[in-house]
Amino acid sequence: QVQLVESGGGLVQAGGSLRLSCAASGGTFSSYTMAWFRQGPGKGREFVAVISRSAGITRYADSVKGRFTVSRDNAKSTVYLQMSNVVPEDTAVYYCARSKVLLSTTNLWDYDGWGQGTQVTVSS
Repeated sequence: QVQLVESGGGLVQAGGSLRLSCAASGGTFSSYTMAWFRQGPGKGREFVAVISRSAGITRYADSVKGRFTVSRDNAKSTVYLQMSNVVPEDTAVYYCARSKVLLSTTNLWDYDGWGQGTQVTVSS
């Protein structure tokens, strides 16, 4: 049974940085496309970033492009989200997710494994 556990969330000032981690156990980590989604207060869950199995392809939501970087370490079964120059609008619960879809899909419904989420709060 696959388990995804996020960590690294917390309170950060606008303009600051934070790195989220997501450790996977169970299954073959390198066979999954991995992604980050977020859900802000009163909002639906939205795509943030995705990384292909070999880390050769990454895609980002327009709202985070140039500020966030997704990476993975298949040897450690871990995916990361480096958040820089954060703004209050980045406040949300951040979830990592896995997908067997080969393309670096941004569709929430293509992901069948989810972590419990980690809270990120950006103060102005």
